[in-house]
Amino acid sequence: MFLEQGIKPENKFWKYLLGSVFIIAASFVGQIPLTAAVFYKTVVEKKAFPTTDQGVMKMFESNTTLFLVMISFIFALAGIYFVVKYIHHQTLLSVTTSRSKVDWKRISFSFFVWTIFSVLSFLFVYLKSPENFVLNFKLIPFLILVVLGTILIPVQTSTEEYVFRGYLMQGFANLARNRWFPLLMTSVIFGSMHWANPEVVKMGNIIMIYYIGTGLFLGIITLMDEGMELALGFHAANNLVGALLVTSDWSVFQTHSIFKDLSEPSAGIDVILPVVVIYPILLFIFSKKYGWTNWKERLTGEINNVEIK
Repeated sequence: MFLEQGIKPENKFWKYLLGSVFIIAASFVGQIPLTAAVFYKTVVEKKAFPTTDQGVMKMFESNTTLFLVMISFIFALAGIYFVVKYIHHQTLLSVTTSRSKVDWKRISFSFFVWTIFSVLSFLFVYLKSPENFVLNFKLIPFLILVVLGTILIPVQTSTEEYVFRGYLMQGFANLARNRWFPLLMTSVIFGSMHWANPEVVKMGNIIMIYYIGTGLFLGIITLMDEGMELALGFHAANNLVGALLVTSDWSVFQTHSIFKDLSEPSAGIDVILPVVVIYPILLFIFSKKYGWTNWKERLTGEINNVEIK
């Protein structure tokens, strides 16, 4: 079983704290190229020093920004591998899935399903209010975005999944020896990590319902499916399709997407709808395809009588 794979007597919780610090440090090392680029812009080219994250993002051409920002996730992913192997003496597979190997069909299915949902949702909004969008398409920058995004965005999303639905979920399971506590804690922490996003400033704290709700959804499908594959596919589709399809001046990333959203952001039904309607529909689809049963035990049950190997 997925959570049980990380439960060992030597996996004390302080190791997870140490491992988390190491992963964060690796991420900071990966930010050195971006820091150096900002230094070059401000010192050599005499540009104004940015005082906000948004200011940093707008210093460079958007594809360059995407590349520089994503480097930190490459280092963080390497840090996860090091921590899992050398601090916890586990394989990366053991924090990915309970299956004997990664099920790429599950990743592909989840990616495909959420891509379809995302495209249809955008078309609905676009057809409802076309005046809020302008065509932003430029062939060469868009093709570069496709290449960079296809390679780097799955690295970013996979890193987040390995941290929250893999490493920390098993860590909290070691601490609490149940399933509800890891699910709740990783969802709240995942949502809280988005608190500094410009979307929160624009829409208010109510959008945290969406972020925490998304973390809860990803945690549920991980626990029910005994592996991260569905979460990996969903998260990659969510970020990649978003980057390619539509951008705005107030989003965390500005990209050379096909469309640009000119509307003033507001938190309304579009924040609540995914959490209370769309995610339950996805849970129904996944549960029928993969034959999920015994929901209460898998999501809230105690972890007892773990066989230590």
